[in-house]
Amino acid sequence: MIRVTRLNGERFALNPDLIERVEGHPDTVAFLVDGTKYVVKESVDEVLTEIREYRAGILATSYAMDRGEYRIAVPEDGEPDVSSVVPFPSREER
Repeated sequence: MIRVTRLNGERFALNPDLIERVEGHPDTVAFLVDGTKYVVKESVDEVLTEIREYRAGILATSYAMDRGEYRIAVPEDGEPDVSSVVPFPSREER
């Protein structure tokens, strides 16, 4: 998910896999595949950068999981997040 800001200042998360296109005229509008439109404060370039960083993060996590280097971050309270990604076995373990 990427974080964007409505014109009223409210922050929310948007699934970049559902974004069909982003236009700037003059406000930035994100059009989703289902026809939903969101007007956001960020520029088109900022939204595209967020999408690129989101996808790069997925690839980096996948790479780390494949190499057996991925570790679930444990919060300060010592309880792991139950919604964390479960690592897949490395190719050598199969």
